[in-house]
Amino acid sequence: MKFISLRVRNAIVMHGYTADNKEIVEEFSDEPFMDKLIAIDRIQSVSGKYVLVTSSHGRVMYWEYEGEMSAIQQRLAAAGLVVA
Repeated sequence: MKFISLRVRNAIVMHGYTADNKEIVEEFSDEPFMDKLIAIDRIQSVSGKYVLVTSSHGRVMYWEYEGEMSAIQQRLAAAGLVVA
């Protein structure tokens, strides 16, 4: 299993959907950034602000990260994990 080390903090947890198909989300603010080793296979996408990762019980989480998306892309590419 491959991992990437990032400084992240909780931003949004998507818990599921209501009966009328509306997302059930929990938003976080002002949490401190922390170092995490993230399993590559949990990462669904990386945007300019968030890493979208899978979690337990069918949840997905948006973690805000420190730094630039280009730096993450370069690190993943150097490990052979990005197709250009």
